[in-house]
Parts: sequence; structure tokens; C-alpha cells
Amino acid sequence: MTKEGAAEEVLGVVIVHRNRPEMVAASVAAFTRQGIPTEVVVVDNSEAPETTQRLRELLPEAVTVLATGTNAGFGPGANIGLRHWLSEGRGKWVAVAPHDAMPTDGCLERLLYEARLRPDAGLVSAEYGEGFDMVPAVDWVIGGYYRSSGRGAGWQDVDYPHGTLMLARRATLEEIGLFDERYFAYCEEVDLALRAREAGWRVGIVWGAVVTNGALPTQLIADYLQVRNTLLLVRDRFGRYPAFVRGVLALLAALRRARRDPARAGLHLRVESRAVADFIRGRYGAPPAAVWAMCDGRDR
Repeated sequence: MTKEGAAEEVLGVVIVHRNRPEMVAASVAAFTRQGIPTEVVVVDNSEAPETTQRLRELLPEAVTVLATGTNAGFGPGANIGLRHWLSEGRGKWVAVAPHDAMPTDGCLERLLYEARLRPDAGLVSAEYGEGFDMVPAVDWVIGGYYRSSGRGAGWQDVDYPHGTLMLARRATLEEIGLFDERYFAYCEEVDLALRAREAGWRVGIVWGAVVTNGALPTQLIADYLQVRNTLLLVRDRFGRYPAFVRGVLALLAALRRARRDPARAGLHLRVESRAVADFIRGRYGAPPAAVWAMCDGRDR
């Protein structure tokens, strides 16, 4: 594989950012030094105008910054960038990533090479490197999760691409649409992949194309979104009974976590119970202000 072959077309890059301008500047640099022509769009979900101004100061002039002025969420924010790319950008492929994604050298070249070998490839993601020999999978009760897998070489078909760094084909997005904005953040890439596979597109991960990012979030708001959104995904894709079972499992898991963290036991239960309740009420999208306050501890 030659760099000339990998660079035969421009790659769109959509990075979703919030309140970490130095971090997103490092991420943009990691994407643009890959040796592949890119058109980078940063969707800025920062609420403070001074953060957006700092972001513009740190980024090259060639990078397009689309400021939302609010925390729009990952899926809705990515959609803003994707719509811009679909109407204004070039190329057949677009990368989507959060602001802490760091593709290692050769990552994009490997992803594009493997994707171009497969005319029916619709979505593909990088791998996390040595020590994470697992692949994304979907279960009818659990929803999206990672299952053990021996390390492969090149393309491997999987149930969905992880959201740290995924590439989407223009034709796939034009056929199936963009992220379902009800999810706000978490599970939206699983839903997108299931729709792509239903339409006949292949979904894969490429071993040897490595991306790194920060530590997994430990905030309670992430627990709320994971529970609520997994219930939505399971119900919409597999039915009400699996969603009922998943809700019971979520509350049992909250009880186990509460035992490990007695000082916050009540808070864990309240947050995840509220996630189940909001799912039942059909309250999706951005978490309500009361949930943010609960997760930040401001309502105590």
C-alpha cells in the first residue's frame, strides 16, 4: 500500500468538542499529520464564548469551527458536522471522533485501505491497541458491549464501530441517515450500525489501525445516559420484553455499585432509577437540568 494510493481522495474529519480547546488542538494535529489530505470540521459544544475564541486561536485557519453555543451532545453535534461535510465537503469517507481521539501514525491510511477493498463497507472503526483484544458486539438484552476476540490482521466484521474513531461512507449516510439525536451521547453509534447492516452495508474494525483517547468517563451522567439509552436501543431493536429485562439488570447493577461505594449508594440508585423512569416516560435527548444537578451533587 502506498501513501499515494491512500491519499487518492480527501478525507472529511468531524471532531466534536466541549471545553477542552488544548486537547482538541492536539487531536486535530494528530489527524492532519497522517499524510492524508483532510478537511477538518470541529463542532464546538462549549457554552462560554471565550472557550470558542480560544479554540479558534489554537486551530489552523483551514479548520472549520461550527459553534453551537450549548452542550448539544455527541450525536447531535456530530450531525451538525456531518451535514456540513455532506453538503460542502469532498470525498467518499468521513471520520467522526470526540475531542480526545488520537490516531497513531498510519491509522487513517490503514482504515481507508481496508475500507476501499470492500465496496459494501459502510462503517469502520480503529482498534485500541495491544492489551485491548476485544471487539464491539450487540446483545438482544445487554445492548452494545465488548466481547473477547483474538487479535486479527486487517478488517474484521463486527456488530458496530466504537465511537472513539469511526469512518462512514458518504453513500451509507445518504441512504440510512445520521445519528439518532434522541441518544444525545452513548449508544448512537450502535443504532447507526444496526441501521447500516439492515441496509446491507458491512461494519468492521481494522486491526493495526490504532487510536488512543483519555480514560473512560466515570461521571454519574454517563451512567444515566448509558442506562437510558441502552433501554431505548434494546426496545427499538429487539422489543419491550428485552427492554424490561435490561431495566431490571440495570437496577441490580446499580445496587452492586452502591455496595462498592456506600458513601454514594443513594445517589447511584437515584441516578439510575431516574434513567429507567425517563426511558419509560419517553424523555430522551439532553438530560434534564434536574438530572445534571443530581449527578453533580447540587441537589443534596
